[in-house]
Amino acid sequence: MSDAFTTRVLRVTTGSSERVLDLTRDCEAFLSEAAAGRDGLLNIFVPHATAGVAILETGAGSDDDLLAALHTLLPADDRWQHRHGSPGHGRDHVLPALVPPHATLPVVGGSLELGTWQSVCLVDTNVDNPDRRVRLSFLG
Repeated sequence: MSDAFTTRVLRVTTGSSERVLDLTRDCEAFLSEAAAGRDGLLNIFVPHATAGVAILETGAGSDDDLLAALHTLLPADDRWQHRHGSPGHGRDHVLPALVPPHATLPVVGGSLELGTWQSVCLVDTNVDNPDRRVRLSFLG
């Protein structure tokens, strides 16, 4: 593609439990078409009020550690002013202040420049909404 800016929306289902979902392969597949060997930036954006994007190691327990830390910082109880949905759902609306709904990463020669153990992840603690969109945008 010769466009300086290309975008794609991923539709993902996170299920009925809190999740850290690895999107690295989806990002790489998008860049194989969109970047076509060029340098630039990949922006990942989650247009939801209750989900975020994190760059972290997965598969070695860090994803579970993140969810455990979020439980400590944002307990699912009745302290929240925002009260619709599942008990403690108000915490899900605070999540994007701690795990932002976006990340911008370097792309060099068409490849995502991540550290050895880094992955691009969707963080979703909202069990009331399992259907998510993730916008991937490449700016060359």
